[in-house]
Amino acid sequence: MSAALNSVLADATARIIERSRPTRAAYLDRIAAATSDRPHRTDLGCANFAHGFAACEAHDKSDLRVSAKPNIAIVSAYNDMLSAHQPLEHFPDVIREAVRAAGGVAQFAGGVPAMCDGVTQGRAGMELSLFSRDVIAMSTAIGLSHDMFDGALLLGVCDKIVPGLVMGALTFGHLPIILVPAGPMTSGIPNKEKARVRQQFAEGKVSREQLLEVEAASYHGPGTCTFYGTANSNQMLMEIMGLHLPGASFVNPGTPMRDALTRAAAQRAVAISPLGSDPTPMAKVIDERAIVNGVVGLLATGGSTNHTLHLVAMAAAAGIKLTWDDFHDLSPVVPLLARVYPNGQADVNHFHAAGGMAFLIGTLLDAGLLHEDVETVAGPGLGRYRREPTLEGGELAWRDGPRASLDPDVLRPVSDPFSPDGGLRMLDGNLGRSVIKISAVKTQHLVIEAPARVFSCQEELAAAFKAGELHRDVVAVVRFQGPKANGMPELHKLTPPLGVLLDLGYQVALVTDGRMSGASGKVPAAIHVTPESAEGGPLARVQDGDIIRLDVDAGTLELLVDPAEFAARPLAPFDAHRSAKGTGRELFGVLRRAVSGAEAGATVFAPDFASV
Repeated sequence: MSAALNSVLADATARIIERSRPTRAAYLDRIAAATSDRPHRTDLGCANFAHGFAACEAHDKSDLRVSAKPNIAIVSAYNDMLSAHQPLEHFPDVIREAVRAAGGVAQFAGGVPAMCDGVTQGRAGMELSLFSRDVIAMSTAIGLSHDMFDGALLLGVCDKIVPGLVMGALTFGHLPIILVPAGPMTSGIPNKEKARVRQQFAEGKVSREQLLEVEAASYHGPGTCTFYGTANSNQMLMEIMGLHLPGASFVNPGTPMRDALTRAAAQRAVAISPLGSDPTPMAKVIDERAIVNGVVGLLATGGSTNHTLHLVAMAAAAGIKLTWDDFHDLSPVVPLLARVYPNGQADVNHFHAAGGMAFLIGTLLDAGLLHEDVETVAGPGLGRYRREPTLEGGELAWRDGPRASLDPDVLRPVSDPFSPDGGLRMLDGNLGRSVIKISAVKTQHLVIEAPARVFSCQEELAAAFKAGELHRDVVAVVRFQGPKANGMPELHKLTPPLGVLLDLGYQVALVTDGRMSGASGKVPAAIHVTPESAEGGPLARVQDGDIIRLDVDAGTLELLVDPAEFAARPLAPFDAHRSAKGTGRELFGVLRRAVSGAEAGATVFAPDFASV
């Protein structure tokens, strides 16, 4: 039995509901207008309808013609270059067979792009990464736009793919939607060893060939990368928000359990369709309570800071106004319960083995730190997610999850957390508002006061490090990295050199209007600074040698310069052409011009979502 809801959680949810009342009501009105008591395909003209089933097998064609059976759309992010999405190649065949067995039809409705931040890290392609989320949302909507479907299964895993799929699907919130993951790759070399060699490479102590051997031993097979970055934070969110089947998030690909869960998702999609036994539209699953549950899950696991953007954008797609202040208000009452790299040495396979999502959700429910009274794709109530899947005689069943952690070095109950709070804070001051993740930052580094060294790109910082110019107390300011400037790329390549400086005993911090994602680790990093420098934000006035004070305890990010002098400074020039050409960036100019600020989700849809 779940405990009474924590009062801070209840108050935060109430504020979100009140703040969102006009936009949520408008969203639900749109969903109601799209809802029908019969399949939409029955309204298609004969030629339209014939186009929709022309390539089907005879029995599927017959079933669709009489409209007696639900038609489930498959939208997939499959490609075989990316390890996380390569396993999805054969999912459509499994799904079609399972849907037929459950009394329905499944059609592949469309593919969405899936790019990898790991491959594009530090390259021009990374400047398309965040925008790919909104492209995926539009691609999802196009796939579902044919009025042929009674529900959908969305196949995707990684960073921008899952938020984009959710945002697109929410515009079809009258349909039931289930997210279907591929699972993490099996464990490779220990994360501590990988991090050690990366820092050695940054110091010039090992060769590129040695580094590549280590990286290849880490990223070595099909499945999601095993560290707890945005991809695996996505999976946690989809489960705790009720869009996965219970226990589906962290099962390795290519296993009997993974195949069984995929078949079960297909069968469940039939059951929750309007023609099924338990109709459950997506708009009923994703409400303010589900969004708050997502924030709690993120805080409790030390998840990716990217979700201070993605959760805001996903919520907005459902007419819900989530703000950074909501993360900040919830963080003090949500303890850190997981230590998964980069917040520890374990990977997500260890987390799963230690009790995984069933234990995490159970202990949070027992402490009143989750809304239990939500709808999910598995049925009413988040308590269903205390259970975990098992195979009994080759058949899928669910059993009670563990009531005690099987490895307290990786996963703990609310009564014995790693930290009393969620480790995600908001900073505010004369440099703007920003996000900082402190779950892996040592206590002595929570307050940094040091001279600034200003860069306009991460390549400049790397060059200064190699030249020995940063071996001192320093706050590295990397500006012109926001969404309007260049698409807000992740700045993972900054982690090793800044980590070296920290290990040498210097006071070091990073301040940027760019992103760090799951790479946010031991170096204190004030990220997503808004307003961004390309729009005249305060970072554009910072100069080398200015003293910056970053104080996590006080929640402040301040430039210690006379206010009048600071206001009188000219803005540093921004070269808008630097990110305008090459690697397809020419096609994204309209998105750079239209995108909202980081606090509004860094999305091109912000004005539309706000006015629905």
